[in-house]
Amino acid sequence: MRAVILAGGLGTRLAEETEVRPKPMVEIGGRPILWHIMSHYAAHWVTEFVVALGYKSDAIKRFFIERSRYTGSISVNLARGEITEHDKADADWNVHLIETGLNTNTGGRVRRVADWVRDGTFMLTYGDGVSDVDVQALLRHHRETGKFATVTAVRPPARFGGLEFDGPLVRAFTEKPQTGEGWINGGFFVLEPAVLDYIGGDNDSFENDILPRLVADGQLAAYRHDKFWQCMDTLRDKRQLEALWQDGRAPWRASA
Repeated sequence: MRAVILAGGLGTRLAEETEVRPKPMVEIGGRPILWHIMSHYAAHWVTEFVVALGYKSDAIKRFFIERSRYTGSISVNLARGEITEHDKADADWNVHLIETGLNTNTGGRVRRVADWVRDGTFMLTYGDGVSDVDVQALLRHHRETGKFATVTAVRPPARFGGLEFDGPLVRAFTEKPQTGEGWINGGFFVLEPAVLDYIGGDNDSFENDILPRLVADGQLAAYRHDKFWQCMDTLRDKRQLEALWQDGRAPWRASA
């Protein structure tokens, strides 16, 4: 089972961070959010990744190429220019870093990695969102429905605290509850290769073009996840995720 991670966008709403690095490389707890996403998958026995690259792809490649040298013990022979690494890698993953174009849309990026996933069921998510979704339960649900695609439906956290009234008085204050106003696309898809046939070209948006086509054909199922999910769209989101991590309250941390 492979997981495709869309990691090529410009991340314009997080410009404070993404002027110098791609959004998936923005760090939470000293590690890129991409690493957090992959660690969550790995905790659920998905350890082969296809990363669809675009904006500042060199930063993502450099992270994976140089990670072991910067995090482990090494010996350097200066005369011969030899570097010996002494520590085992802390993650037994296979990571395929695939260039999918600077301006390619999300559907087009999936199409460009088609050769890596055409042989069976695969997973897909965005490179800027973390969750405690049970990936294996998601996969079982997908197989039970028999559809081409399954999306993880989530209730995003409310931006402001909620108030409960008792007449003119406030009875309770709920700090940033999950919204009750409906479900949204939370990523963490499970897809069959047949989905690739719905993608026409680089300009196709997975969200605005491909998903509606699947809906029209009755081929999109939903897995409802009512626990933790949070995207990192803004600097405020990053700070919230960082605070959760530093306080030891990150729901995705136990699976990382």
